[in-house]
Amino acid sequence: MSPNRTSERGSTLVIVLWIAFGLISLAVYFADSMTFELRASDNRVSAQAADAAIDGAARYLISVLGNTGTNGVMPCQICYSNAAVPVGDAHFWVIGRDTNLPVGPGILSFGLIDEASKLNLNYVTSNQLICLPNITQDLVNGILDWRGTNGPNSTVTYYEMMQPAYQCKGAHFETVDELRLVYGANMDMLVGEDANRNGVLDANENDANQNGMLDPGILEYATVYSREPNTNSSGGMINISSLSTANSSRLNGLLQTNFGATRASQIMRSLGLTTQPAAATPGRGGTGATAPAAAVTTVVTFTSPLQFYSRSGMTSAEFAQIFTNLTMTTNAFIEGRVNVNTAPAPVLTCLLGGDTSAAQQLVNYRLANPTVLTSIAWVIDALGQNFASDLSALEAGDYLTTQSYQFTADIAALGPFGRGYRRVKFVFDTSNGTPQIIYRQDLTHLGWALGDDVRRTWVLGKGTS
Repeated sequence: MSPNRTSERGSTLVIVLWIAFGLISLAVYFADSMTFELRASDNRVSAQAADAAIDGAARYLISVLGNTGTNGVMPCQICYSNAAVPVGDAHFWVIGRDTNLPVGPGILSFGLIDEASKLNLNYVTSNQLICLPNITQDLVNGILDWRGTNGPNSTVTYYEMMQPAYQCKGAHFETVDELRLVYGANMDMLVGEDANRNGVLDANENDANQNGMLDPGILEYATVYSREPNTNSSGGMINISSLSTANSSRLNGLLQTNFGATRASQIMRSLGLTTQPAAATPGRGGTGATAPAAAVTTVVTFTSPLQFYSRSGMTSAEFAQIFTNLTMTTNAFIEGRVNVNTAPAPVLTCLLGGDTSAAQQLVNYRLANPTVLTSIAWVIDALGQNFASDLSALEAGDYLTTQSYQFTADIAALGPFGRGYRRVKFVFDTSNGTPQIIYRQDLTHLGWALGDDVRRTWVLGKGTS
C-alpha cells in the first residue's frame, strides 16, 4: 500500500473521531440539559404541592377559627396543628411569635399571630407612636398626616416632589405596607434587623448593634385590622362613658343578675350612682308644710373600662363576669384596642408612655399568673401602687382589651423532598361571626424563614438532588 493511501486513511480516521467526539459531546450536553429540566420539573411540581399545602392550611385555619376563634378568644396553640403539618407529600408551618419572651436568635415559634397585640395605625395617638422602636418624629407626623382627614398638611409637598408624584392619602391605612409610602419612612426603620420578617434573628441577618437579640422594625408592632364587635351574646352593650342615677338601670340590673341585690347596691354606691333625695323645701303660706323632696340626678363619667373597674370596688373575678358587657361607644365596632394578654413589651411600652419597666412588669405578671387573665382587671393588680402614673395613662383612654378577632397566619410550605419553598401571609377576621380572609400577601421573595433546624431536617436531610 502506498504511503499516500495510508495517509488518506489516517486523515479519515481523525475526521471520524472528531465527528464521534462531537456527537458524544452533544449527547452529554443534551443529557445534562435533560437532567436540569428534570430537576426544574421536580421543583415546579414541588412548588405546586407547596402552594396547594398553603391553600389547604388556610382552609384548615378557617375551620379552627370557626370552632374556637369567633368569641374573641385567641385559639390555644396546642389545640391545633401548626408545624410540619402534612398535606399529601407537602408540609406546612404557621410561623408565629412568642410575645412573652425577648426576641433572640432562638428557635422559631409556631401558631397564629394576634393582630390585637399590635398598635392600630388608624387609632394610635402620637404620644404612643413616638415610643415605637426606630421611629422618628418625622414619621409620626407623616403617619398622622397620611391618615388625617383635615385637608392639606405639613408633609404634602413631599409627595408632590416624588417621581412619580402622588398624593397624601388623607384617609385610614388599609394595610401596614402603606407605611412604605409615608413621609419619613425607610426600610431600615420599617423592617429593622428582621429582613425576612419571621420574628427571629437568623444567621444571615445583620445584628447591627451586636446585642445578640433581634431588634424588629415598626412593621412588627403595627396593624390596621384590630376591632371588636360592639355586641355580645345577650344583645346590646352597656355604654359606661357617661352614667347617671337616671339611666343606670341596665347596669344595676346586670350587677344584680350576677352578684345579687346587696352586692349590686354596694358597687353602685362605690361608683357614685346611688340616688340621693334632695333636701325638703319649706311650704308656702307660712303653714310650715314642706314640699316633696325631688331626687338629685348624679352624672358620673368614665374614660375607660379600666377606670370604671378601679372605682367600682369590684374584685377582678367579679369584673371578669361583666367586662364583655361594657362599652365606651355606640359604634358597631370598637376599633384599635390592644390585647394586654398577648401584646409584646414594646407595644405595652407605647401604651405606658415609654415606661419599659412597667411594660416588663405586665409581661412578667401574666407569665406568672396565667389563670387570672380573664379581663383587664389584672393590670391594676400587676402594676399596683408602684406604677401609679402608668395606671393613670392606661385609664385615660379605652386602650385595653383581652379579646381578639383578627389573626395573621404566616404560612410557609415545602413540597416533596424539601423542595418548592413557598410562603404566604393571610389575615383572618372573625368579628362578623364567620372567619374571613381579608388580606393575602406572598412573602416567598423574602427568602428562607423556617430557621436552621427545619432546613437541616427537611431540606438537607431529604436531599435536593
